[in-house]
Amino acid sequence: MPYLELSLPCRESQQPRLEMALEDVGALSVTMMDMHAEEPDEQAIFEPGVGETPLWREMIVTALFPEDTVPDLVLLALEAFDPQLELSGATFRTVEDQDWERAWMDQFAPMQFGRRTFIVPWNQELPDAAKTDDAAIVRLDPGLAFGTGTHATTALCLEWLDSLDLAGKDVLDFGCGSGILAIAALKLGARHAVGVDNDPQALTASLDNAQRNEVSERFDVFEPAAEPQRTYPVVVANILASALDALAPLLASRVQPGGRIALSGILAGQEPELIGRYGQWFDGLAIAQREDWIRIEGVKRAE
Repeated sequence: MPYLELSLPCRESQQPRLEMALEDVGALSVTMMDMHAEEPDEQAIFEPGVGETPLWREMIVTALFPEDTVPDLVLLALEAFDPQLELSGATFRTVEDQDWERAWMDQFAPMQFGRRTFIVPWNQELPDAAKTDDAAIVRLDPGLAFGTGTHATTALCLEWLDSLDLAGKDVLDFGCGSGILAIAALKLGARHAVGVDNDPQALTASLDNAQRNEVSERFDVFEPAAEPQRTYPVVVANILASALDALAPLLASRVQPGGRIALSGILAGQEPELIGRYGQWFDGLAIAQREDWIRIEGVKRAE
């Protein structure tokens, strides 16, 4: 199936803001490549690796959208989201999915998060560190939904889940993308997980990944309107700060008293407002940071 590809020149200082804007307007994937690469087959970086940032001062940021996306509407949406973005160099073309999918597989290597959580491509061997009885191994297939573990926001959430005792607990993954967080929670001992996302493609990717990891019987996915209204001992939401702000009452209502929440997708500098917002319901709010991204975690106050 073909896709609409947007390519846009970008300076390193603007990359986090542009990536955030592209996610907000519905990009299915985001890659970066050196603008001045001498070799025509220079490899792309598919979301900066954990603890890494692009080495280039100037780069080409490429985003994929569904084939029927209207290019002018993408540019208008980006401008509305962040008027300071430089969009004059934008170009569009139609590409086939096998091109980016093959590159994704070439770039993605096994990764460890916390003490025992490992994200491993389905066709690669387990690293030696993952060959232990208590290792939580998530096998992923390339998909169009965000969430391979390579992005700092996903890494922050995986490390948080790895630090918890999830044995026998239910987990809500709000904005589940590829389902990586919910599946990791199940591999870490959670009894059941629920994934919520407003993108049907993300729900499909989540179910596919759950089946590959043999946890589909313990994993349910819903669009927001169909999500069951219940509480959980563990809730994780890896979405944008604007959505976290708007959804604060709903997310707070999903955490049972004494339960834990982790919020990510927050750029450094956006956390003070969200800490104040979620402080209405949660105690012990604390932050962790990777690159320019923040995770906020806290414990639900007894009602």
